[in-house]
Amino acid sequence: MPTGVAMRDARELLFDAAERVLLRDGPEALTSRAVTTEAGCAKGVLHKHFTDFDGFLAELVLDRIRRLDDQAQVLRNAVGQGTVVDNLTTMLTDLFGSVAVAIVSLTISRDGLRARLREAVPTGVPILTDAGRIILDYLTAEQKRGRIRADADLNSLGLTLIGSAHLLFADRTGVRPTTDDVRAFVASVV
Repeated sequence: MPTGVAMRDARELLFDAAERVLLRDGPEALTSRAVTTEAGCAKGVLHKHFTDFDGFLAELVLDRIRRLDDQAQVLRNAVGQGTVVDNLTTMLTDLFGSVAVAIVSLTISRDGLRARLREAVPTGVPILTDAGRIILDYLTAEQKRGRIRADADLNSLGLTLIGSAHLLFADRTGVRPTTDDVRAFVASVV
């Protein structure tokens, strides 16, 4: 590999490479060598920017959690618009159509990564917990507008939606649920 070549935003280059490896080959294939090979850089680049590989993975997960802010904004803008079922269907399909399912598998499979993430996300499964919070905020806003029953248990509803949607999408190598499948599930829960 060439040395002495300036790289633009090495962290993002490495994160994107790790995401591609994770989506293509799964969490078991995610190694520092696989990431740097995918990124087209020397292995030392990763260790220059991160203390170790679990530190790199923790930063990757936290970066992808921060990207949920865009989905949160879309859902906030949807309050009072369209149908609650369609808004949740879109959010859940977008969430689990991304790297989220692979990140959950990665987090579960690596003890060192989980320990690092506990410092930033003390409870729940990272990314699922954050997405659950976004859904709960949305449900609360829709309930205030009268589009969800006033006596609905929003915590249970939110946990059911995020947990069950994760199960629908959990097999990254199998047939993905269609939008209609997700909509039917969301409609039955809501």
